[in-house]
Amino acid sequence: MKTNTIYFPVILSATLALGIVIGGFLNTASEDQFLVKNNSKNKLNKLIDFIDNEYVDDVNTDSIVNLTVNNIMGQLDPHSVYVPPSEQAQVAETMKGDFIGIGVNFYMFNDSLAIIKPVENGPSAKAGIKAGDRILYADKTKLFGRKLPSDSLFSSLKGAEGSEVELTIYRKSEHKQIKVKIKRDVIPLKSVDAAIMINPTMGYIKINRFAETTFQEFKTALIRLKKSGAKTLVIDLRDNGGGYMDEAIAIADELLKDKQLIVFTKNKKGKIQKTYATSKGDFEQGNVSILINENSASASEILAGAIQDNDRGLIVGRRSFGKGLVQREMDFNDGSAVRLTVARYYTPTGRSIQKPYAKGDEASYFKESESRFINGELYEKDSIKVADSLKFKTPKGKIVYGGGGIVPDLFVGLEVEHGNENTVYLMQSGIVGNFVFEQLDKDRKVFAGVPFNQFVVKMNETDKYFTIFQKFLIKNGLDLKLVKNKDIVKRYLTAEFARQLYGENYYYDVVLKEDAMIKALLKNSKR
Repeated sequence: MKTNTIYFPVILSATLALGIVIGGFLNTASEDQFLVKNNSKNKLNKLIDFIDNEYVDDVNTDSIVNLTVNNIMGQLDPHSVYVPPSEQAQVAETMKGDFIGIGVNFYMFNDSLAIIKPVENGPSAKAGIKAGDRILYADKTKLFGRKLPSDSLFSSLKGAEGSEVELTIYRKSEHKQIKVKIKRDVIPLKSVDAAIMINPTMGYIKINRFAETTFQEFKTALIRLKKSGAKTLVIDLRDNGGGYMDEAIAIADELLKDKQLIVFTKNKKGKIQKTYATSKGDFEQGNVSILINENSASASEILAGAIQDNDRGLIVGRRSFGKGLVQREMDFNDGSAVRLTVARYYTPTGRSIQKPYAKGDEASYFKESESRFINGELYEKDSIKVADSLKFKTPKGKIVYGGGGIVPDLFVGLEVEHGNENTVYLMQSGIVGNFVFEQLDKDRKVFAGVPFNQFVVKMNETDKYFTIFQKFLIKNGLDLKLVKNKDIVKRYLTAEFARQLYGENYYYDVVLKEDAMIKALLKNSKR
């Protein structure tokens, strides 16, 4: 995930893939903690030395080591991975929950770095940077007309906290260049995308991953929703691939009563470590629902499993990914790391929700999710394959299953009428964000000063942007007929306009009004 760019949802986003691979983190360990003790390990070290010192041609032994490590990790489970130095810093930053920068969401438009929106209360916003501005220079570094890779752009804008950068800006709306000095500062990478009221008593929180700041973000959102009248709570974990176990456990603690089991882990030596809820929860009484789908994994499944197994709330959606392995990150001195599976985790009833895998066959493991389309599981609950031998009971006697993901209590299949699932995937992709930015960039004054409710009415009454979007897709090589799904397309276009004009919460305010899982949940609550 890139740190200064805007993040549009995608079908299989980088965040999702990252989260599923990362899984649940435990504490880290460095290579200095482990000593080479046997001849096989010494043999590898000596071989590298022989090649380095004696081989007839020059060889990059670092690349050989990386290849060896990757081959070794490839013989283990699909979630034990090697992360080279070039990727480790980026992953660590993403999971840390913040970075040092100027605080802008940008888009490379016509080979120019265009500002989609400055981060609220960030350095750029405070310096007067506006949506639609182009950054021409960072100090003396030219940023336009060069087809610079993203890494070069980020390095030009990021730096030490408190360091200063002079930006040369072209303000299209005023047809002039201006120079702005900005002090770099800490910019949050939010893991809670939205926190809104669905109706006068139902609060909604969307969590995209479990990073270092997730619990605190959740806590802040929960307190605000309670003050707004929330008596019931919906936590949306769809497409959340996981992250830090402790963050998911802390959220579960807010929802469960004192001494209720949240999760337990078991390592290779059979050592069991149990984690229980405390008496500190801020939402132990109101109704709770968790939304999941086939891309909800790891820490998401820990939270969903804890709620389901304690009869605390309703799990809504489709069977989750099925990752019940816990990784510990172990760092090398060169900045690389391995994430090694060190334990399995189990839900409170004793379920392992890890789906089957063959060691060394990572491709088949991740393709299992694709097979759910083919066997019909994403459309009908009866198509979910569960083993009777992996049947468990909750304290109130509800039957739950292990062996591959969390099976929801209330199943909601993909929309299939007129191929809706493909349309929804398209409308959640980055191309929609790019289209909307380009439309706004043509004339932002059209929406200037328009209240949100009036904006929604205005968008519903016109097919203008639907028609332009259809032509935009054809221009970009996607000759798709969207007429049968006009309502869906217009809803997501309106939502993306709302995101860029008003903020993230407004995107969800638009989308959730016709969301299939929310509608199913509301219907179920009236029974």
